[in-house]
Order: sequence, then structure tokens, then C-alpha cells
Amino acid sequence: MKVYDCCDLIRQRYSEIGSGEQGYIPKAIACAVRALNAIASDEQASEALREQAAFAAANLLISDHEDA
Repeated sequence: MKVYDCCDLIRQRYSEIGSGEQGYIPKAIACAVRALNAIASDEQASEALREQAAFAAANLLISDHEDA
């Protein structure tokens, strides 16, 4: 997936990080898993969204990609 395939909010944050306006997080996979975990554990979110977040987080955790 490319940044241009993402929603406006993600593209905006991408631009802010690229310009230095927002801080870059070197451990991006851990950051993503934490965000997905927050969604998956949010009982106010829909069950479908929670399942989607849990599936994505589990796939990141099981993947070969690791933060340096």
C-alpha cells in the first residue's frame, strides 16, 4: 500500500512527519501494534473494527518485519 492509497488524515500526518512538523517514530511497527491494540481493546468500537484491528496487529506481530 502506498501513502496515496490511504485516507486524507493519514496523508496529512505523513506530510507532517516528512516536513519535520510531527516527530518520526523509529520503532514504527511497535507504534502501529500499540495503536491497533488500542482499537481492538476499545469496547465502544464496533466488533467488526475491533476484529480488523486485532487481525492486523496479529499479522504484524507474526511477520518477519521487526523494528531495528
